[in-house]
Amino acid sequence: MAVKAPGGARSLTFRVLLLASLWSMLALVVIALVISTLYRRSAESSFQDLLRAQLYNVINSVSTDEQFQLTGSPQLGDLRFSQPQTGWYWIVEPIGENFPSEPMSSTSLGYGSIPIPDTETIPFDTRYERYYTTEDTFGNTVEVVETEVVLDQDGRTARFRVAGNRNVLEDDISAFSRNLYLALAGFGVGSLFLNAVAILIGLRPLDHVRKALEQIRAGQAERLGGIFPREIQPLVSEVNALIDSNRRIIERARMQVGNLAHSLKTPIAVLLNEARVLTVPHGELVRNQAEAMQSQVQSYLNRARIAAQRESVLARTEAASVLQRLARVMRRLNADIEFTLSIEPEDLMIAMEQQDIEEVIGNLLENAARYANTTVAIRAMLAPEEPDNGDTQRRRWIVLEVEDDGPGLEPDQIQEALKRGKRLDESKPGTGLGLSIVREITAEYQGNLTLSRGELGGLLAKLVLPAVAKDVA
Repeated sequence: MAVKAPGGARSLTFRVLLLASLWSMLALVVIALVISTLYRRSAESSFQDLLRAQLYNVINSVSTDEQFQLTGSPQLGDLRFSQPQTGWYWIVEPIGENFPSEPMSSTSLGYGSIPIPDTETIPFDTRYERYYTTEDTFGNTVEVVETEVVLDQDGRTARFRVAGNRNVLEDDISAFSRNLYLALAGFGVGSLFLNAVAILIGLRPLDHVRKALEQIRAGQAERLGGIFPREIQPLVSEVNALIDSNRRIIERARMQVGNLAHSLKTPIAVLLNEARVLTVPHGELVRNQAEAMQSQVQSYLNRARIAAQRESVLARTEAASVLQRLARVMRRLNADIEFTLSIEPEDLMIAMEQQDIEEVIGNLLENAARYANTTVAIRAMLAPEEPDNGDTQRRRWIVLEVEDDGPGLEPDQIQEALKRGKRLDESKPGTGLGLSIVREITAEYQGNLTLSRGELGGLLAKLVLPAVAKDVA
């Protein structure tokens, strides 16, 4: 299904894809944060366990000699404790005046030192250990584990510290997080692609429904055909039932209109026949009134018929074929007048019944031919698209213009000309109902008729009629 922005925002596919994508990205972000947080905690705990294990290795390797000096050579199995300025150190300091020994430290510390916070700031825990983070004299951020141990029976006590370079821990956490984010990003892209494919496949039946409706609007089908999923089938059945009901209503209305027209046809014909045998003044009066009555009855019958069918999605007529045929007829009836025709684009489809369009355009052409000097111009074009008002389908309109090079009408005459039965020129034949019928039929299809002076100097009749609805989703 086509997805466009910003109008694509109204697409069901776009909405589902957007929500699924947002949810997937949010879930992946949360998962990444949770995993990275858990890994950090685990890495920090493992780091502290390593320092604690090294601390007790140092404790087990150090003792006092007969001169009450610290002695021992801790072998921790890590070269970083022997390489200078690495941030990995061990330190043993005697405590108390009865323990005059010199401190011991790893060769990696050299002449450097580590700031030691007091025990009030960071006290010992229940295991008589404490952990803290500080910075050595070489600029390394180190984490220290510390404890105090009694070394002999005389109560001589030493403070043991083992420090590890925290930058190593942070680098390990950063590398893990980076690899995690890359892996989740790849997984997320793949998931979004698979989600999009699954959603498009899942919503394909709705696209089939849309295409079936387009075929109905285009006159290529009369019902929604095909096999649809169980969830959509009730909708399809209801739409088909609505189309069938609409068709029955239209047919019933047409039949009733035909019956009424047939029942009135004979009485009016009798009046017209009787008018011919009456004396001239009375016969002419009866004949004119009977003709006016016949025209008005036909007009109201047309309005009733149009009202019954104007909401039908099946009402459509190809503009080119109707206009070309009417132009040919008018050329034969008015050999001294040139009729020009312009249609752009040529595939214009009007959402009206063909007989209504023929009656509307035919009235305008007869009126134009009656007053034209040499030329009548017929133009059909698609009106500019309406602004997007949020509807899933925006209505399009077709502009039909009939212009002549006759005397035209003044603004005050235009208002009079649109009144039912009003004739501005009694020297020309007619009933004065043509323009009013055109306006009424046009209004029934929610269009409009305007009259003005055209570029040819005569009357310009401009019709705005509904075009066949097109999907804009």
